Amino acid sequence: MASRRALVVGGSLGGLLAAHLLRGTGWEVVVFERNAEDLTGRGAGLGTHPQLIDVLRRIGIDFDESMGVKIDNLTFLDRHGRFYLEVETARIMSSWGRLYRSLRDPLPPESYQLGMGLVRVEQDAASVTAVFADGTRVAGDLLVGADGGRSTVREQFLPEVEAEYAGYVAWRAMLDEREVPPDIHAEIFERFTICLPDGELFLAYPVPGRNNEAQRGRRAYNIVWYRPAEPERILPDLCTDASGKRHDDGIPPPLIRPDVVATIKDTARALVAPQVAEILARTKQPFFQPIVDLVSPQLTFGRVALLGDAAFVARPHVGAGVTKAALDAVSLAEALVDADVPDGLARYEREQQPFGRAIVALGRAQEGAHLSAQLKPLDQRTTAERKWDEQALVDAHLMRSENLRKVLMTARTEARA
Repeated sequence: MASRRALVVGGSLGGLLAAHLLRGTGWEVVVFERNAEDLTGRGAGLGTHPQLIDVLRRIGIDFDESMGVKIDNLTFLDRHGRFYLEVETARIMSSWGRLYRSLRDPLPPESYQLGMGLVRVEQDAASVTAVFADGTRVAGDLLVGADGGRSTVREQFLPEVEAEYAGYVAWRAMLDEREVPPDIHAEIFERFTICLPDGELFLAYPVPGRNNEAQRGRRAYNIVWYRPAEPERILPDLCTDASGKRHDDGIPPPLIRPDVVATIKDTARALVAPQVAEILARTKQPFFQPIVDLVSPQLTFGRVALLGDAAFVARPHVGAGVTKAALDAVSLAEALVDADVPDGLARYEREQQPFGRAIVALGRAQEGAHLSAQLKPLDQRTTAERKWDEQALVDAHLMRSENLRKVLMTARTEARA
């Protein structure tokens, strides 16, 4: 079969994974990223699963412990800093930047174009054309929308589909290892630490450093703090900058008001263990993200396919956003081997639609259900919604990869039915 050309809109991890896997089956691929500058330095901590590691090795990336930080202990701390539950675990915590560089660097320079903001997609029975903001028109046989949760590609074909706010935000912070006080470093740095303020979930763990280094002394400590934020009052205030402008789609970190940052640091000192509160206090620019999820009722449109967060946005508790994008990319590439585009995309739709729905459902369960329930009046919450079950959290942590495997197997069975 003659070489076919794929246009991948979105140069983050999902787009890069799709590019590599399509190239591996003989496609000519060009990736278009809307940002004018390289994405290095974006993102923070990232959990890994065996399924993701398998896909990376298939691409040719030999993922090992040097790609992340190995953790063998899960620890719960009370608000006074006392250890009250410890469990053995086995995880490798990597970072967005580490994976980005390992996927971005092997691509030929001409295959990755920056500053290309998509305006619209045009297509007919024989080809598909991407039209960009600078007037450039690029034609191909396939267009992959891998442009994230606010996908321009999805918006064109599914304008009625919107993300649903889950009722809480995730505060994020990362402190370089060398800036962690020695006594705190010795006590918790090598651990995955959990604190449980009422109705909230505070996670902290080591990750590769800002320059993607995993060597001791060059790593970082990453914080994710889930806090309820009522959508009519609290969330709008958090998203309003010092000039009074409200950023409904999420406020850029530099525009978060100083009083908001000061408040979250003070709140940490009041609610969580002093060890992790001190790490948050030393972080210059903590930021937050409203937690949302999104389900696309359709993934393919003629010669266009949605992939990763452009198709489904799952809450981060599953820890599988990048893994899902990788599995989407595998399904897409395999479906198009020795198949024309319409037939291949029909197979891709059958396989990944049930998988995406199941991943979103998994994110809404357990931690997600507990956190969303905090906006309900206290007398309307169940016992499980009023108090965290530490053992259930431990089980969810230890079973993340197994739960993902079960979801994938169930989805594949549904696709074949």
